[in-house]
Amino acid sequence: MHRAADPGDPGVTAAAPDEAGGARARAVLAGFTNLVFAGGGNRCWWQTGVWQVLHPAGLAPRTIAGVSAGAATACMLLAGRGEAALAHYMRITAGLRRNFQPERLLRGERAFPHAAIYRDALLRLLDAEALQRLRAQPPVYVQIARPPRWLPGHSALLAGVLAYQFDKKVRRALHPRAGRALGFRAEVLRAQDCATPEALADLLLASSCTPPFTPALTLHGRAVLDGGMVDNVPVHALPDPDAPTLVLLTRRYSRPLPRSAARAYLQPSRPVPVAGWDYTDGPGIRAAIELGRRDATALFDRLRREGRPALLDAPRH
Repeated sequence: MHRAADPGDPGVTAAAPDEAGGARARAVLAGFTNLVFAGGGNRCWWQTGVWQVLHPAGLAPRTIAGVSAGAATACMLLAGRGEAALAHYMRITAGLRRNFQPERLLRGERAFPHAAIYRDALLRLLDAEALQRLRAQPPVYVQIARPPRWLPGHSALLAGVLAYQFDKKVRRALHPRAGRALGFRAEVLRAQDCATPEALADLLLASSCTPPFTPALTLHGRAVLDGGMVDNVPVHALPDPDAPTLVLLTRRYSRPLPRSAARAYLQPSRPVPVAGWDYTDGPGIRAAIELGRRDATALFDRLRREGRPALLDAPRH
C-alpha cells in the first residue's frame, strides 16, 4: 500500500506531495484532445476566466468547437486577443447607457445596437494579423443553424426560439432535440478557412444570429440562425466527439451532468453575473471573468487532490 511521504524521510521534502498533485492535475488537463465552448453571449466571459487559469496549467486541446459567442471567444483566445477584447468591451460598456434605443429608428438604424457593436469588435480584434495567428492554432469548428426550408424567415426564428426554450425550461436538456425535430440542421465551418477578417466576422455573426439583437442574416446565400438553436453545447461539431473532451458550459444545470470516461462538462459554480446581450454592464463582464478564474482555480486544486474524478462537477463555493 502506498503511504504518504514523510518530510522526515531521507531525500523527501515537504513539497513532494504538492508537486505530485500538481503533476497529476496537469496530466489530466493535458489529456483532453478536444475543447468545446458553449454559447451564452456575455456569459462566455466566464470561459475566458477558465482559460486564463487552465491553459497555462496544461490545457492544450488539438481541436476546438464553439457556437455563437462561445465560438468568438475561442477565436479571440487562440489569436491572443483576450486582453484586447476585454479592454474593447470595457470602453463600449462605459459609453452605452441603454441596450434598447428607439431613437435610432428615426435615423434608419436598428433600435438594438448590438449587431453593429459586435461586428465592429470582431473586425477590430480579429484583424488580418490576428487571423494569421489563428491559422497557426488548433482548428476551431464553428456551428451555425440552417432553418427548415418549409418555414419562412420570421416563422423559423419563432419556431427555433420556442423549441430552444422548450428544451431549456421544460426538458431542461443539456443537448436539445426539439430544434432538430422541427427540421433545423447544424452546419459546421472551420474558422481558419475564412479567407479574410470580414469572412470570419460574417461566420461568427451567423453563428450568433438572434433577431432582434441582430438582423436576419444569410451566409453563403442561405438563411442562417444562431447555431445554439440546434445545440448550444456543440459537441457534435467536433470531427471526433468521442475523443477526450472538456466542455465549457456557461450556466448551471439543475439536472446532474452526464458522466463519461471520455467527456467532462465544466459548469459555473453559480449563475454567471451578467446577461447574455447586456452591452451596458462592464462590471458584470469583469465579474464573469473573475468567477471563471475562481472556478478554474478551485477545480485545479481539486484535480491535485482527486485527479480526474474532480471533473464530475464544477467546484462550488
